[in-house]
Amino acid sequence: MKTFYAATAAAMLTAGSAFAAAHAMADDVTASDQDVSGGVVSADMVTAAQNGWLVVHRTDAEMAPGPVVGYAPLRAGENTDVVAILQEEVASGDMLMLMVHGEEGGNETGVFEYTLGATEDGPVRPDGELVMTVITAE
Repeated sequence: MKTFYAATAAAMLTAGSAFAAAHAMADDVTASDQDVSGGVVSADMVTAAQNGWLVVHRTDAEMAPGPVVGYAPLRAGENTDVVAILQEEVASGDMLMLMVHGEEGGNETGVFEYTLGATEDGPVRPDGELVMTVITAE
């Protein structure tokens, strides 16, 4: 009987550690310059602490997030090959900011409600910093 309790306790600790590790993941976006002539942009890997969105903003040399031109849902944890359909034309040479947004403050869960400057489904800011990367459309 002691063996059963020891095994159960070990399993609970392992599951608890895995759960804690998943929630301690640092938000991150990894993507490269890419051809967007097919109307999509993708990120190789997006790590999100919570369910949310990969949001594609226009940007420029000043690196300020501009209007949203696409988005894709994210689940908490690691997301690979995240593809966002572009909602307007993006030309070769345009700079795009791929940013992690949360799923908080909106009226509906699972519906992207952010508009530039709004709080609904807004950017996540661990340690006060935006979680994003900038790519150039080819």
